[in-house]
Amino acid sequence: MSLRLSTVILPVDRWHEGGRAKWQRAEELGFHTAYTYDHLSWRSFRDGPWFGALPTLTAAATATERLRLGTLVTSPNFRHPVTLAKELMSLDDVSGGRVTLGIGAGGSGFDATALGQEAWTPKERADRFAEFVPLLDRLLTEDAVSQRGTFYSAEEARNVPGCVQRPRLPFAVAATGPRGLRLAARYGQAWVTTGDPKLYEEGTPEQSVAALRGQIEKLGKACAEAGRDVTGLQKVLLTGFTPDKNTMLDSVGAFVDFAGTHRELGFTEIAVHWPIPDSDFAADQRVFEAVATEALAQLG
Repeated sequence: MSLRLSTVILPVDRWHEGGRAKWQRAEELGFHTAYTYDHLSWRSFRDGPWFGALPTLTAAATATERLRLGTLVTSPNFRHPVTLAKELMSLDDVSGGRVTLGIGAGGSGFDATALGQEAWTPKERADRFAEFVPLLDRLLTEDAVSQRGTFYSAEEARNVPGCVQRPRLPFAVAATGPRGLRLAARYGQAWVTTGDPKLYEEGTPEQSVAALRGQIEKLGKACAEAGRDVTGLQKVLLTGFTPDKNTMLDSVGAFVDFAGTHRELGFTEIAVHWPIPDSDFAADQRVFEAVATEALAQLG
């Protein structure tokens, strides 16, 4: 089974002071996709520079030629399907059809209350996500959409000429629960996981592998219920949130071992964070670049 290697570039640099250079270097290194987070602010980076995902991706699209671009992940926390669809259609056009939308239900971080609302419960997030994804799918595949929903509505919303990618740009649906997995099975071209968050602090890598195996089994059942072959769905592991943390970037050999183990589980793409000094994503830049250029060949 072939494996793709992608990276996540956090939007923490001014474009003309290192931002552009990272995206161009990601293309030079041969990464399959370079993603960024779609947050208004995030965790320990909240009080420092943090730029918007879609403008950053638009700039990256004009600075690169082959690199795929995407979000990991966009959520309903501060997005509406109507306005998001218009921006995604435009980004797909600017990039020449190189965009993947990573999309998830969102969480309880800073984004959850930035617009002045109370943070939604897990059930409320799931309810909104279940309405958000199908409407966004329609908006990106139909010229005009009218729909009245409990949370999201559209009235003659038009997206002409539509995406460069047909029938629309691909969705990479982040999900671990049954409702989210059903959405991934029905609407996703890819599925995304960060592993089991309960294992991050106290678990072991072996426990994480077992949990990921269980998630993939549940994804297979959701696909079977949807009448879909699970092998046709790309499976993306976003690293940095399992008990391994960032140790897979300690050496090329460490990454090869990590990637081989997770490829055997069925993952088709692994995303590693671009190194950021003095953060949870700190790593030796030289090792990181060696992983990008040498590791997949060693996997065979």
